[in-house]
Amino acid sequence: MRSRPYETERDLRQMQALLMAARSRRDDRYYPHAGQLTWDFFMVACHLDPRDHFRLWHDAEGGLAGYAVLGEDPSFDCQVSPDHEWCGIESEALAWAAARLAELRGRDAQRWRRDLVSGSWQNDAKRRGFLEEHGFRRGEHAEVHLLRPLDEPLPSSPPPPGHRVRPVARAGETADRAAVQREVWQPWPVGMVSDDDYAYLMRLPGYRRDLDLVAVTPDGVIAAYVNGWIDPLNRIGALGPVGARPAYRRQGLARAALLECLRRMQARGVDRVCVSTGASNTPALRLYQSIGFMVAGRQLEYVKPATRERPPDNAR
Repeated sequence: MRSRPYETERDLRQMQALLMAARSRRDDRYYPHAGQLTWDFFMVACHLDPRDHFRLWHDAEGGLAGYAVLGEDPSFDCQVSPDHEWCGIESEALAWAAARLAELRGRDAQRWRRDLVSGSWQNDAKRRGFLEEHGFRRGEHAEVHLLRPLDEPLPSSPPPPGHRVRPVARAGETADRAAVQREVWQPWPVGMVSDDDYAYLMRLPGYRRDLDLVAVTPDGVIAAYVNGWIDPLNRIGALGPVGARPAYRRQGLARAALLECLRRMQARGVDRVCVSTGASNTPALRLYQSIGFMVAGRQLEYVKPATRERPPDNAR
């Protein structure tokens, strides 16, 4: 088994393929959706260098066995194929992340001062145990994952009169699309997206303009939006991010965009769709459940205090 830094977009495609192939051998509560990886990669590419923050592991035949990412929160994630789970990649990945984080803190202690955050499905005792053995403890946050089948009719929820839901325009609307992302999400990193950043997202493998839907007011303002993603191998869709500008909330615009995205996925052969939100985000949970999503599981936050974050011996 050998590891190396991320190099080119071909590596992103390999990571997406690993997640899709792995999901086909497990249930929907084990591996993240390939669309989530695409968005996470985009977030790293916006603010960091993927070559320094993604690492890939290959087996003896050259196939991708797993990958790890050190995000800017700082956050750690590692995904390993079913054939190579718990054979050492997870420990190597965490050692790499710890060494990389120590280096970053040495360069810019203020930017990287926060605790290292990771996560685990609530029912994944092995991953939770692995994190606890390496100094992580349960955090306060949890993500609720919801799932909706598409084998039944979707409710009708047209936007208010004069409004419409459509894909983001191919040209000339990138700046407006980036602006609504910023307005909805800043000061969190997910909102720190420039116009050029969003244009880059639109070129990434896995991005679909036909599922980047915006709810537009009669005077042309993008009021709400949803990004949709499809895993064609497993016929499962994913939603996110989802948002509405503060001035346009509680008007049914995000709901209309969500349902249009579900209809488009249904027409493309998707048979179920997943979405996640914070366990304390009651308005989002109510919205998703009102259009047929049901709770499928929870992902728990695990935190390693910065004072404990030292590179393991095998990373020095």
